[in-house]
Amino acid sequence: MFAVLKTGGKQYKVTSGDVLKVEKLAASEGQTVQFNDILMVQGKKTIVGSPFVKDAAVQAEVLGQIRGEKVINFVKRRRKHSSQRTKGHRQYLTVLRVTDILETGGEKSGVASALNGAGFTSIVSEVAKKPVAAVKKPAPAAVAKKPAAAAKKPAAAVKKPAPAAAAKKPAAAVKKPAPAAVAKKPAAVAKKPAAVAKKPLENET
Repeated sequence: MFAVLKTGGKQYKVTSGDVLKVEKLAASEGQTVQFNDILMVQGKKTIVGSPFVKDAAVQAEVLGQIRGEKVINFVKRRRKHSSQRTKGHRQYLTVLRVTDILETGGEKSGVASALNGAGFTSIVSEVAKKPVAAVKKPAPAAVAKKPAAAAKKPAAAVKKPAPAAAAKKPAAAVKKPAPAAVAKKPAAVAKKPAAVAKKPLENET
């Protein structure tokens, strides 16, 4: 009987009693962990998950936390730059011994699930909840009232200058120059030629 499990972005084909090295798990030495992401189980019959087999699990005992072999990363840029860099990396690993493969009953086994890393998944989820609660504390209604009060002040300032009074002043100024008086002057000038026209008539008589 064997199973194919997924952890740390990798897939492992395991049987009972196998010892394997996986990406670091948040577990101490001697602790039993359970893998719930099972892609396939081969027992009395073959069960293939879509993507995981429901209620299947693989249980394993933690033998220790180690670091893998050192990997050298060498980078050299010879054109125009003439630079080079050497960097080493040792991956954190967890050594496990598979103790049991469950075709069913994985959800009710009561064994803690295997978490990758030093519990980063659970820590991030708890930290993510705190900022959400902090955002709810400042009441948005109280913040909205302040701009509303500030908006009322400019409205009152706009009402003070009366546009109607300003419109009346130009109207009074237009009425002062009387167009009728200007029209009378040309009429008086027109009478003078009429008086000049009578004199020649008196001389003729």
